[in-house]
Amino acid sequence: MTRRVPPPAADEPNRRPPRRPVPVAVREARAELPLLACLMVLTALLTTVAAASPVLLDRFAGRALASRLELAQRDEPGIRFSAAFDPTVPGAAAGDLAEELRSVTTVIGDAVPGALDGSLVHDSTRVELPLVTTKTAAGEVGLGLVYASDAPGRAAYAEGRPPDPDAEALEIAVSTSTRDALKLRLGQRLPIEPGTLGKVRGTAVVVGFFRAGADTAAGATAAEDGVRGDRLVRELPQLARPAQYSRDSDSGLGWEARALVAPRTVTTLQTQAEATFTATWGMRLDLDARTAARFADDRGQADLGRLLYQYPHDARDDYCGGLVLGMDCLIGPHRASAMQSSTQLPDVLSEFAPQWQQGRTVISFGLASLAVVGLLTTVATALLAVRRRIPAHRLQRARGASATVVALLRAAQTAPAVLLGLVLGLVAAGSLPDASPTYRYGLLVALLVWLLLPALTWHALRDGAASPRHEPAPHAAGRRIVAEATVLLLAAAGVAALRSRGTTGDAGPDPLLAAVPALLGLVTVAVLVRCYPLPVRLLARWSARRRGVVAVVALSRAAKDAPARALALLVLVVTLAGAVFGGLIAGTLADGRRTAAAWEVGADASFRGAEQNPDLAERLTRVRGVRDSVRVRQLRVDPTSGTNGERYGVASLVGVDGAELREAAPDSAAARALDTAGLSGRESGGKGDREIRVLATDARVGDLLTITSRNRDLRLRVVGGLPDEVLHDPALGPVRSTTEARERLLLTDNRALGAFQASDVEESALLLYGPRLDVETLRSLVPRAATDTAVGELRLRAEEVADADTDGMIAVLRTAYTACTALAVLLALLALVLDLLLSAPERGRTASYLRTLGLGGRATSALHLVQLLPMVLAALVGGTALGLTLPTLLGPTLDLREFTGGPSAPAVHPDLLLTAALGIGLGVLVATTVAVETWIGRRRGLGAVLHLGEER
Repeated sequence: MTRRVPPPAADEPNRRPPRRPVPVAVREARAELPLLACLMVLTALLTTVAAASPVLLDRFAGRALASRLELAQRDEPGIRFSAAFDPTVPGAAAGDLAEELRSVTTVIGDAVPGALDGSLVHDSTRVELPLVTTKTAAGEVGLGLVYASDAPGRAAYAEGRPPDPDAEALEIAVSTSTRDALKLRLGQRLPIEPGTLGKVRGTAVVVGFFRAGADTAAGATAAEDGVRGDRLVRELPQLARPAQYSRDSDSGLGWEARALVAPRTVTTLQTQAEATFTATWGMRLDLDARTAARFADDRGQADLGRLLYQYPHDARDDYCGGLVLGMDCLIGPHRASAMQSSTQLPDVLSEFAPQWQQGRTVISFGLASLAVVGLLTTVATALLAVRRRIPAHRLQRARGASATVVALLRAAQTAPAVLLGLVLGLVAAGSLPDASPTYRYGLLVALLVWLLLPALTWHALRDGAASPRHEPAPHAAGRRIVAEATVLLLAAAGVAALRSRGTTGDAGPDPLLAAVPALLGLVTVAVLVRCYPLPVRLLARWSARRRGVVAVVALSRAAKDAPARALALLVLVVTLAGAVFGGLIAGTLADGRRTAAAWEVGADASFRGAEQNPDLAERLTRVRGVRDSVRVRQLRVDPTSGTNGERYGVASLVGVDGAELREAAPDSAAARALDTAGLSGRESGGKGDREIRVLATDARVGDLLTITSRNRDLRLRVVGGLPDEVLHDPALGPVRSTTEARERLLLTDNRALGAFQASDVEESALLLYGPRLDVETLRSLVPRAATDTAVGELRLRAEEVADADTDGMIAVLRTAYTACTALAVLLALLALVLDLLLSAPERGRTASYLRTLGLGGRATSALHLVQLLPMVLAALVGGTALGLTLPTLLGPTLDLREFTGGPSAPAVHPDLLLTAALGIGLGVLVATTVAVETWIGRRRGLGAVLHLGEER
């Protein structure tokens, strides 16, 4: 029946003419705009990540390398040149020593290779004189005079001025702390008498007191004030604070201090003493992140290593024709020796290379996880587009169009958006400073994004694909099992291949590493989809016995729709696994570096070389704050069996002051083992006793081992096995970390090693315990940057742990994984919304029925939320479990000990705070998604109350 529309009344005003109908093509174009915009954004993002990933990896490597070089050169220059020079040649005119040394500095600077020009710079020129003696109100003082080109400038002086380069008198300047300790005053005259430097007599005038540690070097900018001052003080800590001798010291001195002098004072005292002094030139390699990125990969590191190896030879050739011996060179009018050089930078590069290989693996895994989440989001977008257009496509099929033709039409429709996204992504990748993006990776990703929608369209329209959804396809269960088995085999093969060959060292993504996160995520999702519906069904049955329909309907639908939630579940699992893995690695590395630093120190402080420097070791034990001290010694031995003559194998024989260690560190495993075996405090092993009782690895109780020392046979009696925890005892770290790693270890009390002399000891250490050590006094006795290796090495746990906490490589890993996780979460939110929109009609139909039966709007939203909770919990469990097991699955590909050092690989433990934050974030993500999906559903009228005769 047709309804007649009455004509308008005569007095009714003229109405606006009806709008012209919008053409169908325009309406379809408007409907496609969200899809095209989404594809463009995803293409741009994924193209940027793929094309810029090599650049980003190089940039991250540059930051890590620059940080590592800066840390290595914090206490001393990276390259140090030195040359001895005699007094002025007889008959030659005396010159300005500063200018003469500066000419050598110019020669050294001109030899810098072009690739390092501007990065390898002169840091300082120093001449350190042997000690002279003087008297102050504080007592006898051993005074070391120093000329330093980077000495504090006038702005750093609290009182007085720097020594005058043109003054005839011997002028000195000391720090304010030295002034207070030695009770000096401005203008005071100090007698200079022979000490280690003989034949000198004179009077020094105190002309200034500078503030140590916040100094302004002459000619330095304000930004360099603290840096250069700190370097000088770290290398020569007695410039900042004098060291006090004990009253019973054999030297007869009460103090030892350092003072700054002008170059003319150096030549005056050298002429008096007729002594040979040594000048040192420090060169510092300061690489910014961009420059360091050029040397960060394998080829760049090899090039930098060759440059650093060749540069000292070139500088030596330019200085004196390449001579290596004799005093046939000249520094001004001074006869000088050939130039010697030393550097620690090649060792830094050698240590950095394997560590960055592992860091590259971690960052690449994060980038791969991000790419996988992005592609899954693209799949969700394509599926939604196919669902929206399936009626029109089926109509086209009914009119005779083939599935291939329809798919090609869809490809043509989306090509402009994908092309625009490709251009935007490549432009973004190329906009990075000094970037050379890998365009082929961006093109491959864009091609994959473009082909997804046509492929899914063809799959949905192919012959035999139009059967109703509620009719199960034949052998569907069998195909699912085959698909799951295939994914499982591929994942196992990928993990096995990754464990066997590791990652590629080439620039750019590793295809195998990119595939492993997706495969492992698919395996996890397959297991979850099989398992989590079972408890959900049980919970639904329990809910059916209670009042209310929201829980029972939501849980029943969640269990039934579990396979349909596989895509959203995969997105969440991969996102969570990547985030948990990144937090796990970053936290483990940070804790592992701190643990390794504490193990290498062994106590609150340790002094290596104590056996060769007994007097200095004794002075260290008397520093304020030192509560206990323990000696540790290690010898390299090659025992043989005393019964059958078989070799036991090269081993480390370690002696510890067992009783003292037990008192200083009650939780020490070594002290506990010695005490249990009755070896603590044992006096055997003296000069008349040739049998030493030991605890041993890989030996039986009662075995007799024989070693030879100084043409004497000594017997080692094994009285017990060595517990595994002893191998990780920090008390043994100072001697074991600096020598060759050996599988076999023998442990005894130090008192049993009386038959050995100091020259027999491979490594020795003095462990210092105390909660409040006087760090400044310790450093005044043993500088952190000791140029003389015979002095020994003092390590403080607080300093080593601080260095570990400021490691730039760990900061780079955190930054990279934080960025990858943030982008992955945003993509996961988009993918989850799209996946919910895919199932929105079914949920809307269910909500319509329930609202017709009286269910309210809030209850409907609660229904949607409860329906998603099982999937969210499954994703949380699966993603967390996968992230925690990834280090084990990757195996040799990820060797965390390369980062940390220490006696063993660091214990992997989860970041509980991060895991909890991810769980909360996932809940917020799902709640936000439900809110967005509910808002979209209301706008589209989904879930409205059904009217009589209406069907959805």
